[in-house]
Amino acid sequence: MDRNPSRTAPDTGPVTLTNCDREPIHILGRTQRYGALLAVSSDWLVQHASENAADIIGPSFATPLGKPLSDLLPPAALRQIRNRLRMLESGSNATRIFDLVVQDRRFDVSIHQSGRHLILEFEPKRGERDGDALAQTYPLIQRIRDAASPDDMLREAARAVRALSGFDSVMVYRFQEDHSGVVVAESRRQTGQKYLGLHFPASDIPVQARALYTRSLLRLIADVSDEGVPIIPARSPEGTPLDLSLAVTRAVSPIHLEYLRNMGVAASMSVSIMKDGKLWGLFACHHQSPHYLEFEQRTAIELFAHLFSYELTRRQEGERNESQSRTQNLQRKLMNHLAEGDTLEASLLSVSDDLRAVIPHDGVVLVTQGRFHRSGDTPSEADLMTLEGLLNTTAASRVYSTDKLSQLMPHAEEFAKTCAGVLAIPISRTPRDYLLLCRREIPRNVAWAGEPAKGVQEGPNGDRLTPRKSFEAWRETVEGRCAPWSESDRHAADLLRSLLLEVFLRVSDAANAERARAHEHQELLIAELNHRVRNILNLMRSLLSQTRTQDMSTADFAKSLDGRIQSLARAHDQLTRKEWGPASLHEMLEHEFAAYLDDPDRARISGEDVMVSPDAYTTLALVLHEMVTNSVKYGGLSAKGGRAEVDLSLNAAGDLVIDWRERGGPAVQKPERRGFGTAIIERSIPYELGGEAKVSYIVTGVEARFLVPAEHISSTANVLPLRAIQGGAETAQAGLSGRAMVLEDTMIIAMDAADMLSDLGASEVDICAGIEEALERVATQDYEFALLDVNLGGKQSVPVAEALAAKGVPFALATGYGDVESVTKLYPPCKILQKPFSSASIMGALSSLGLMSRK
Repeated sequence: MDRNPSRTAPDTGPVTLTNCDREPIHILGRTQRYGALLAVSSDWLVQHASENAADIIGPSFATPLGKPLSDLLPPAALRQIRNRLRMLESGSNATRIFDLVVQDRRFDVSIHQSGRHLILEFEPKRGERDGDALAQTYPLIQRIRDAASPDDMLREAARAVRALSGFDSVMVYRFQEDHSGVVVAESRRQTGQKYLGLHFPASDIPVQARALYTRSLLRLIADVSDEGVPIIPARSPEGTPLDLSLAVTRAVSPIHLEYLRNMGVAASMSVSIMKDGKLWGLFACHHQSPHYLEFEQRTAIELFAHLFSYELTRRQEGERNESQSRTQNLQRKLMNHLAEGDTLEASLLSVSDDLRAVIPHDGVVLVTQGRFHRSGDTPSEADLMTLEGLLNTTAASRVYSTDKLSQLMPHAEEFAKTCAGVLAIPISRTPRDYLLLCRREIPRNVAWAGEPAKGVQEGPNGDRLTPRKSFEAWRETVEGRCAPWSESDRHAADLLRSLLLEVFLRVSDAANAERARAHEHQELLIAELNHRVRNILNLMRSLLSQTRTQDMSTADFAKSLDGRIQSLARAHDQLTRKEWGPASLHEMLEHEFAAYLDDPDRARISGEDVMVSPDAYTTLALVLHEMVTNSVKYGGLSAKGGRAEVDLSLNAAGDLVIDWRERGGPAVQKPERRGFGTAIIERSIPYELGGEAKVSYIVTGVEARFLVPAEHISSTANVLPLRAIQGGAETAQAGLSGRAMVLEDTMIIAMDAADMLSDLGASEVDICAGIEEALERVATQDYEFALLDVNLGGKQSVPVAEALAAKGVPFALATGYGDVESVTKLYPPCKILQKPFSSASIMGALSSLGLMSRK
């Protein structure tokens, strides 16, 4: 329809694309001339009739209104009609009678219920037909079934409908997701305009017309010049017009008649193609002269459309089965990788070619636990973070797809050449993790049958509802879109989602972590041992540095810090006697109490001993040390006769529960100030181990409960002797003057290193926790020196080292691994600092790099 939103109709407001949607095409009050219509009440009285009833049915219908139908039709005909009404009683929309005899005339009759009326439509038989339309249908369906490809199938369908109907041209018109349409197949005579491949805007077939196509599957317009005959009366005594939604002879909207005349069409027929209960498309038939098809012939064509819809669904089911087979093959390969101990992201990357065969794409992103694992053409990590937030607003547990990402994320136009559309497959519920498949932009030319946004022009219906006059091809370049995600793609995505939920979510994060630890234990036991030991020692000396802000005397400061270091040292001794593995919590508590109490009976440890993993053990060593020292200074162990009780137990889930109770000490008051020790007690276990910590300051004595998750508890103890770490100290004169950088993912160690560099003269020190952040800093800042940790969350800092070397910035590596040679092979020339490093070792590195002067 031609329209111009800037113009207005005098009585209805602006001209918009929805004007046609509001046209009441189901209550036009007219029928086409090739048939006659009667509307009878429940007691069989004629209440409406088309004006041509006498001409079509016979003279007895000259004045039918108010008369019983039994006075107008012969008994045999009326009996036949009554028998067919059982079809309507069984739930059918309509029923048909072929070759009904009325007063020596033969008719095809359509019957349906419309509100309180029974609608009967009579079409005269026009002589004997050549051949049996139904018999012709099945060979044509066989040709469709034998078609080699979907395109061949559509072409055969267009040819079949043309053969059955005799129309000059037949188009297969498919609806798109935005309700626009495209001609995907065509069969026509040599003359006339071709429409194959042309697109039509959604407004050409408005909403209410699409709704009628789903209810009434065949619509014949025998003569475009037929403006119809009126139904008498136009309205009931109550003022209600007759609803003709399912009437086969329903007259045509004058808007649509003009539309067809503008196309050069004298007759048309539309046959709905339904698929999965929805309107998939139409067979659009056109003729250059008036063209009537008998009702029986139209019924055969309608049957053909049903069978074609079935074949369409059957072919798609075949594609789905093939997709399911490829997905099952993908599942087998994924299971093999998981059985070998590969991680989720490594497994997916290993089967990327198989995944691309299932769902074609240009890039893949695994979003899991807030991290992004990318391969191929994908948005940047910053854009992916934004996209993840937007995807979290979509329906839960459902695949989401778009071929134009900028509709969801406006600034996505900036990277459309890399990723213009995504198919998001949720693979968990809380938090939502996704597998994102990306497709790059494919600019394409879309040919429209006339300019879709052409302005309003005056016509016989005014400027409010005036159809287009030109159907010449009008081309538009569409950008910012990828190749559309097909129904087959989305079905495969649903299968893949189920696969990932079954395969990956069944293997919990804890099991993956355990598998990784076991693998590392076999391959890198000694290197891991050195790394952990040196990190613990570096943490000890960092605690010394960070606690110096406490408001206390020098003696108390030294005593407090020395106690913390000794506590860690004792815990470390327990861990390293045999092998780096689980250690006794009972033994650690005994050592801790023994350091402060002469009478061991004042501390009672009850419950079965448990073995704790190394990471949990060091965390608990700090927490319990703070509890013991607080009790000795202020609580139950500060008074003669006071005591502390610790009970160890496992709950039903296998979690370790530590109950701490103090009795016999001074009255307890809740501390007014939260110091570093309080922070260690309340935050370490929840933050480091994912457990719980609760301290209650009861007047009769402090009580606390700590919960350590079961994954940190073990039933075996393997302790390995560890060689002492020795190192010498150097003195040097501070010589740094410019900016420095520290790349370290442990906050306390990073802060301590930054303080050391500041003490050595650095004007400013930037702390980075991750590789991406460090690379951005290197690109935008000038540095005099950098100190890099080797391993950051499973990633090595090689890219940052290479970026620094390219800019000529000297740097040193801090590592806890003993195999220094393997580290140096990966990095540009640099200095290596073994953890735990100190100010003296940093000075030595700076001196060897020519940045310090020795004393």
